[in-house]
Amino acid sequence: MLLSILGIAVGTGNIWRFPRIAAKTGGDDGAGSFLIAWMIFLILWSVPLIIAELAIGRKTRLGVAGSFGKLLSGRFVWMGAFVGLVATMIMFYYAVVNGWCLFYFLRMTFLGQPLDSSASLELWDGFQAGSFPLVFHFLVMIVAALVVVKGIRSIEKVNRVLVPSLLLIVLLSAVRALTLPGAFDGVRYLFTPDMDQLANPNVWLEALTQNAWDTGAGWGLILTYAVYMHRKQGVTLNACLTGFGNNSVSLLAALTIFSTVFATLGASMSRAEIVEVMKTSGPAGTGLTFIWMPQLFSQMPLGRLFAILFFLGLTFAALSSLISMVELASRSLLDMGLRRRTAVLLVCGVGYLCGVPSALNLDVFSNQDFVWGVGLMISGAFIAFLCNRFGVTRFRHEVINLEVRDMTLRGWWDIVVRYLIPVECVVLLGWWMYLSARVYEPDTWYDPFSPYSVATCVVQWGLVLIALLVCNRFMAGRMLHAPGNLEPGGEV
Repeated sequence: MLLSILGIAVGTGNIWRFPRIAAKTGGDDGAGSFLIAWMIFLILWSVPLIIAELAIGRKTRLGVAGSFGKLLSGRFVWMGAFVGLVATMIMFYYAVVNGWCLFYFLRMTFLGQPLDSSASLELWDGFQAGSFPLVFHFLVMIVAALVVVKGIRSIEKVNRVLVPSLLLIVLLSAVRALTLPGAFDGVRYLFTPDMDQLANPNVWLEALTQNAWDTGAGWGLILTYAVYMHRKQGVTLNACLTGFGNNSVSLLAALTIFSTVFATLGASMSRAEIVEVMKTSGPAGTGLTFIWMPQLFSQMPLGRLFAILFFLGLTFAALSSLISMVELASRSLLDMGLRRRTAVLLVCGVGYLCGVPSALNLDVFSNQDFVWGVGLMISGAFIAFLCNRFGVTRFRHEVINLEVRDMTLRGWWDIVVRYLIPVECVVLLGWWMYLSARVYEPDTWYDPFSPYSVATCVVQWGLVLIALLVCNRFMAGRMLHAPGNLEPGGEV
């Protein structure tokens, strides 16, 4: 089960998203301030929520929506459904990224990597201009469906291969990158803090949403896999291993990319120019991984081999996380009485169709990444609300600290879940909205069609919430009274 949970946590959020966010939020002196905020939120956001999700799933044996209804009442099913829908909205475009990774892995394997920047950009533009994004988006959805339709044991078997292979590939890539001449200029920039950046709310907002992206905390994915946990499996130790193990992979990925970029471009560019390339390369923040990395690998010994390994690892990372997203949405339909095959086919069919706009238009893609990435804060706050409504101290004693071989969770968790997580969500969202209206986007913050505005977030979140509130009674009736929610032999 731990490997499957790591498969949720370790994904393209670590390899594709984390390095570009670290570069984007870096200051003139370095990106270390982002790392400070990121580590703070690991302890004060991600690990406490992972603990809560594992305990909720183990206790209720229901998916995220049904869990809210069972632990609180049917009136709150809509809240759990929102948590699940945020992860599902991310799944729509996440599968598109998985398709990109698969395409680049096959391209590096059979045709080699582009030799210069113009060839690399031409490869990316040609790929995006054709039908390949739709084709590879379809292929990865098929693979995910084939795995999930066979149930949790099939998911476990696949993750026993994917997760160790991914970890080995990431480690080998980091070691190779660190041996390049000039690599430590990139390491130095990554870890050097620019303290002025800590006064920028975007750094904290990005650090929190990236932590949620990194670890899977607040998505409901970990809760969904915990449905199948043996009741004697511990929660607190597994949560700590997941959080800290996942963030270690993110740092290895960042070391690989920062070292490679600085080592390769250092001879021809200043540090400021290199950082600018990392921040702005390519549309929708894709350039760092899909435009620069292929050509950089071509300039190092054994570069083609490491290009193949890098994109294979990226494909594995994306697939293990995509499988968990399909399982989350399918689990909610199972809780409503659908058969697994029907649920999985419905989720993957809708997932493919709803991912088509992001596959065809990178502006749509970047908007969805922004809206639902920030939406993870609301998801995390809803899970904290469940614990608070149930009673955090009671929850810790009755749901987490069972008589099993595990670390005993102490009262610090009560403080974090009762006070800090709600405050983090309210303060960061409020701070960002205020500055968006006054400083960042004074002319467009109220425009729902502006891709990074406050209005586009509020409108999209609001439409989903209204729909779920309207359907709440129907969902509660089906989920809380459907027989056989946990399939026979479901514990692993």
